[in-house]
Amino acid sequence: MAALVLLSMQPASAKVVEYDLTIAESTVSPAGKPVTGLTINGTIPGPVLEFTEGDWARIRVHNKLPHHSTSTHWHGLLLPNAQDGVPEVTTPSIEPGTTHTFEFPLIQSGTYWYHSHTHLQEQQGIYGPIVIHPKGGATPAADREQTLIISDWTNENPNEVLRSLLRGTEWYSLKKGTTQSLLGAWKAGAVGAFFERERTRMRPMDLSDIAYDAFLINGRSSSTLTGNAGEKIRLRLINGSASTYSYITSSTGPLTLVAADGKPVKPVAVDRLLMAIGETYDAIITLPPGGQYEIRATAQDGSGHASAYIGTGPLHAATDPPAPDLYHMDHMLDAALDEAAAVRAPRPSAPYPLLRSTSAHPFPAKAKWRDIPLRLTGDMERYVWSFNGKTMTEESVIPVRKGEFLRLELVNDTMMHHPIHLHGFYFRLVNGNGTRSPLKHTVDVPPMGRRTLEFQANEVGDWMFHCHLLYHMMAGMSRVVSVKDGLEYSTPSNHVPLPPDMDAAAEHGGMAMGHGSSHHGGIPSFGPEKAGVRMARDHGVNLGEHAVDPVGLWGMASIQSHFTEGLLTMRQGRNDYNVLWEAGWQDVDDMEYEIDAVVERYYTPNFRAFAGARLTNDSDAENRAIAGLRYRLPYLIHSYAALDSQGDVRLGLAKSLQLTPRLSAFGKMEYDTGTDWEWAAGAEYVLTKAFSLTAEYHSDFGMGGGIIFRF
Repeated sequence: MAALVLLSMQPASAKVVEYDLTIAESTVSPAGKPVTGLTINGTIPGPVLEFTEGDWARIRVHNKLPHHSTSTHWHGLLLPNAQDGVPEVTTPSIEPGTTHTFEFPLIQSGTYWYHSHTHLQEQQGIYGPIVIHPKGGATPAADREQTLIISDWTNENPNEVLRSLLRGTEWYSLKKGTTQSLLGAWKAGAVGAFFERERTRMRPMDLSDIAYDAFLINGRSSSTLTGNAGEKIRLRLINGSASTYSYITSSTGPLTLVAADGKPVKPVAVDRLLMAIGETYDAIITLPPGGQYEIRATAQDGSGHASAYIGTGPLHAATDPPAPDLYHMDHMLDAALDEAAAVRAPRPSAPYPLLRSTSAHPFPAKAKWRDIPLRLTGDMERYVWSFNGKTMTEESVIPVRKGEFLRLELVNDTMMHHPIHLHGFYFRLVNGNGTRSPLKHTVDVPPMGRRTLEFQANEVGDWMFHCHLLYHMMAGMSRVVSVKDGLEYSTPSNHVPLPPDMDAAAEHGGMAMGHGSSHHGGIPSFGPEKAGVRMARDHGVNLGEHAVDPVGLWGMASIQSHFTEGLLTMRQGRNDYNVLWEAGWQDVDDMEYEIDAVVERYYTPNFRAFAGARLTNDSDAENRAIAGLRYRLPYLIHSYAALDSQGDVRLGLAKSLQLTPRLSAFGKMEYDTGTDWEWAAGAEYVLTKAFSLTAEYHSDFGMGGGIIFRF
């Protein structure tokens, strides 16, 4: 029935442009090692989908995956809500062995892209470019066009990547050479900054969460483009990465930006372009004679780059930006305070102060604005990402009346960049150019920075609003902007919730529940229903796979000559289910053991509470119930206090210090009113992601050494 309605809307004069996209598993090797990836029509990326403004798109997506559903989101396109492609939120999941046909009019022109919105499939290869040519030809004119989609690739299973991030591994920083250490701080003349960071309880800063095996342009680390000397070439640049910002540089000279997120802007030249994930830019270059020229996309953290070469003859290489200074954060704060200067720096910020729309985009003079403050929050150690301190399962919906004028105030409280994407709308990015401020659908919010977005909610439906760092989105940094019809416009409030009568909106419009079953990849949900899930149900919103927090299971075991200790954890959302053990046999008559089984609740990055049971054969203790608190002190000293059912109190402190990228020293001490003092000190040397060497002195069991195994 829905297809018939859509077809009835198709203008008789519209040209129907059809594509078939087949999603399947294939053996691929973007980083030189054969692994299983997900392909579209047998390739990564998928084919370029080309249209002309005014065409009618008919795209059949065939799911040939053996066991998993999939989806396709048309990033940046303005289309009917049911065609947006977010599984269960707007569009049914595409089940294995089935085909879903998307049909919608192309009412815009520009450079866009498509990708899976199902779990982590985008990281595995389901993405591709979209080019919509304007009816009268592109302005300014170019002799040739080249489409470049930039992406990142890991040979590791993305589910394992997410599990590693949830457990807080430092392996990725070590692998790509960005681990901060005392030796590194000394070499950089930043010992004071190193300890000041620890004093403020901040973890080491990094610009990317993951160590990638390759960075790609059009699916290859090195690509060749066609072009002749003297030609003006329009580069259609798309950042289709899962979690990598890129600096774009061309050895042909400055890039002249002529469009951002598909919308024309007044031409402006930049020497180097910082592209957030999900953004697109059109840039004009002129190919000089006498050589082969490089267009380079360098990962923001400096861990690698991809290249595209154009022309013939001697190579003229592009250059990387200066390496990031991870020990000093002042430059990042300065960039947030003075972006007009930062945009021209050797490591430039996003070019937003330079962007000026070619046409005015005014709002009515009497428009009544509702301000929606959204703080970008998160904890890298636990890998929880959120808006206003709440994940998607804790607060899911931003309820909106159709026709409202919304002003989103984004404030980044973290030390990472976040690319924020709004489905279904363009917003005016306030940059001092008034009605000529650029229209965008994705915006970079830099560390400690802020952005103001303005738009009118004139399209009914449930529209995703999320961080386009794929793993941040999966870890909770999402909302649904739910636009309901049938209610009169009201005086705006100054916060997200609307007056109580807004709750009735779900009865008047929006997508009903029941677009098929949600598929969470077998992820279970523990405990009572989350507040965000209830909120979504109350507003008639389906969250799909976002209705549950990701689950992680991991462990660590230190096996030494004199004792063993370890931890087994299952994590979901704010809860950890932990089993901790310690058992020693040296310097004691019989082996002594202690096992804690506890549930731990995360409240803030610095505060947690736990409760459970302790099993032991210590002659000075016995099995008992325990409850306590953990608190992170300045200098990243971890403290805890516990009370047990026998009335004994235990207090403890623990600290680890990174000496070199692979070598760390650690120590801990605790006092128990039942068993007295216990302390230990040692060192760990990392060999691989799974194995380390360790040596440790323990006050009860003496000196020894062995290995640490992590899984």
